Formats: sequence, C-alpha cells, structure tokens
Amino acid sequence: MTDLAFRSAGQLAAAVAAKEVSSVELLDHYLARVEQLDPKVNAIVARDEEGARAAALEADRTVSRGGPLGRLHGVPVTIKDSLEVAGMRTTGGSARWGKHVSTSDAESVARLKNEGAIVFGKSNMPPDARDWQTYNKVYGTTNNPWDPTRGPGGSSGGSAAALAAGLTGLELGGDSAGSIRVPAHFCGVYGLRTSFGIVPRYGSVSGHAPGTLADFDMAVLGPLGRHADDLDLGLDILAGADHDRAPAWRLELPAARSTTLRGFRVAAWLEDPFCPVDSELAAIMRATLEAVRAEGAVVIEGRGPVGLEETMALYEPLLMAQSGLVESDESYAGLVDSAAAEGAAGGFASDLTVSFREWHALDERRQHSRRRWSEFFRDVDVLLCPVTPTAAFPHDQRPDPTWSVRTLRVDGADRPYRDMLTWMALSAVNHLPAAVAPVGTTRDGLPVGIQVIAPHLHDRTAVQFVRCLAEVIGGFRRPPGF
Repeated sequence: MTDLAFRSAGQLAAAVAAKEVSSVELLDHYLARVEQLDPKVNAIVARDEEGARAAALEADRTVSRGGPLGRLHGVPVTIKDSLEVAGMRTTGGSARWGKHVSTSDAESVARLKNEGAIVFGKSNMPPDARDWQTYNKVYGTTNNPWDPTRGPGGSSGGSAAALAAGLTGLELGGDSAGSIRVPAHFCGVYGLRTSFGIVPRYGSVSGHAPGTLADFDMAVLGPLGRHADDLDLGLDILAGADHDRAPAWRLELPAARSTTLRGFRVAAWLEDPFCPVDSELAAIMRATLEAVRAEGAVVIEGRGPVGLEETMALYEPLLMAQSGLVESDESYAGLVDSAAAEGAAGGFASDLTVSFREWHALDERRQHSRRRWSEFFRDVDVLLCPVTPTAAFPHDQRPDPTWSVRTLRVDGADRPYRDMLTWMALSAVNHLPAAVAPVGTTRDGLPVGIQVIAPHLHDRTAVQFVRCLAEVIGGFRRPPGF
C-alpha cells in the first residue's frame, strides 16, 4: 500500500475502477499517512473526513453497480486553501477570512468533483498568496519534506509538500508570480501554470472577499502532481469556458507540437547576468539539456525575444498594481498618501496605487511583448529556463512587506529576495503556459526543477515535453522518510 500512495492520479483512478483497491481503502490509506507523516510538514491544514468518506462510499457503490466513472473516480485529493470547497473552512491563509466556511465549490473544484475526485482536505499557503514561503497565523508553518529547515515554496507550498510526501493523489493550485512553479521546483513535483484565462478562477479567496467575482490579471489555476501524466489529466478536466460563457464558447487546445523529444525544437535560456542562477542548479539544467540534445531534439541556446531586464520593468509594476487590490480600504488609503509623498520618483506605495491610465499604458507595452513572444515561437516549440536562482532556501519569517530585508544565497553571495520573481515573469506577464519538471537534486539532496514555457494556449506542448523528459532522465523521487 505504501507504493500506492505515490502513484499518479490516473493510476489511482484505474486501480479503483479495476477494484484493486476501493475508494474508501484509498482514502483511509491517505488519512493514515496524514496522521503519521503530516506533523513533519504541516501541509494539510483542514480536513473533512466525514464528507470524504461518504463520497468514497458512494464512489464504491457506483463501481459495484457498473455505473459510469469519471477520470478521477474515487481518487482522494486536496485543494489549496485559496479555493472554496463546500462545507469546508477556506481562509486564503489570512486571519481576515479565518472563520469563513464555504457554502459552494469553486468552479474548478466542482470540475474535479464531477470527475469523481474525493476532496478530503485543504493545503496550506501564505497569507493572500503573497510569498514564496508558506506560513500564516491561522495554520502555522509548512516545511519542505526534503528538509524541514527549509520552506516548500509558495504560495502553493502546502500543495507541493503534500504531493511530495505522498499525502494526496492530486492538487489544485494557483499562480501569478510562480505560486505553482516555485513549490514544484522546491519539492520535486510537477506543476503547470496554465495559459491565462483557460481555467475559471471563480471561488478564489486569495486577496478577495469570499464570493468576489472580480479576477486578478496574470493569476491562473493549474494542477500539481507527482507524475507528468497528471498535468495532462488535470488540464483536460479543468480547462474550459466558465459557466457564464459555456453556452457559446468552446475551448479546443491544440495538440502538442511533437510527441517525442526528437521532434521538438528547443530554445534554452539557462543563464543570464541580469539574474544569475546558482552554479549547481545551472549544471543540473545543463545536463538536462544535453540529455534532450542526445535524443535528437533541435536545440538553440540564447535568450528569449524580450530580455529579463525589460520583462521585469513591465512585470513588476503590473504585479504590484495587482497586489494593491489585496489591501484593505484603510491600508490602501494610507498607501495613496504615501504615494503622494513619494512624488515623481515613485516607490513602493506608488507601485501599489497606479492609476487606470498608468495600468493601460503598461498593458499596451505588455501586448507588444506578447507579440514578440508569439513570433519567437514560430521557430521553436518550447523554451527551457530556470525556475528560480536557488533550490529551496531556509525558513525566513522576518516581516518584509517591501522585500528589502530578506535575501537569497546564490553561490555564496547574498542576492535580493525579489530575484525570485525574475524567471517567473517571462510566462506570467505574457500569459504563457509553463510546466515545471524535476530534473535532479543538489549535493544537499534538494530537488531542482526546470521551467518549460510554451506558446500561448499550447499547454499540451509544455506538458508533452515534460512527459517525454521524464522518460529520458526520470521523474519524481520520494523524499527520504516518506
């Protein structure tokens, strides 16, 4: 049964359908692992065992009757605590919403349930999804299963930690500044930042009051799993027009541009002086690139069509403007006063309180950037690049709202904490899909992931590439002790 916990979600669904294991047995197995192992990581912070067991019993009855089975039939899953699950506490990692109990499912959660998934818990996250570490006043700190002195990443840190520790079958997370990709990289699992707008986000409380209909620019939802196949399965289930557009809109994502590594045209941007990557990570990514080249893929090395410095000059103010929406009315009013004091030189407060006119000027620049990326992807199918400059770093919970105190250690030197943004920005600001795949470990045994960016709406291309990559270099490895 131990190995069962680490199977892909698709394999688990097949095992339930074949009566190799019942959904109730599978749920009990995961719950037992949570009881035994989650105290080490604190990944799953709210549970609905009664509701999950009732759903699992009904799933088993359907199997016995020979009824139709969904693609996740009977599979126990957990959901990032930014997403509403009916009957469960949903906090968004914030004390502001800490007592909120959801009365309905987020649209994405409903899609998982409609395919037979059994939601038994929520996974931890930082307050309002605004950190690459996972801790909050409601549920405490989540640790990295590979090293409890380090964080699992954020903001979907509990999601990735739960998967790596074998505590859940599949996870659903969100990403606007690497919130799926960083945890996948830090915990050694797979994650997919979907193309902007293809997965409905209604039912998210990250920075919103529960039930808010407004959405965040650049924010997406996507699956995390232990196997590349789970990204494809999650994409199939989650992607599609939301309920308001469903009467007229249909989404037909194009097939992957290649089915084998040999058929891919690969661009590689593994290093850049604007945001250097730790040499150990660079070496692991370089070995990955050589494995891809050895399979016969066409590989072109060099930077993308828009440089990191230019990208950050666009992405950071757009992200800060989005972050301003999270502030309370009182806090925002104070920021407006501070912005006035900053004057023409600008500063942190000015970034969070940009005008509608300023935002649209930024968006116009973004559309030109997107056009350049579209032209770039006429000649290549995917871009390989780092996820962050480092592997998982030690816990650092010093208050730092402007990211001016915390630092990253890269090749023995301190670097600004905000450098975590840089390699994330390429796909986020341009609304591109990006998959993360585990490709090795450091000398200290920490996972290393690589980011695979594909053209807009070519999510299947990114997913197929990481699936092919796993066949060549291997995929997920379980952390010691789990």
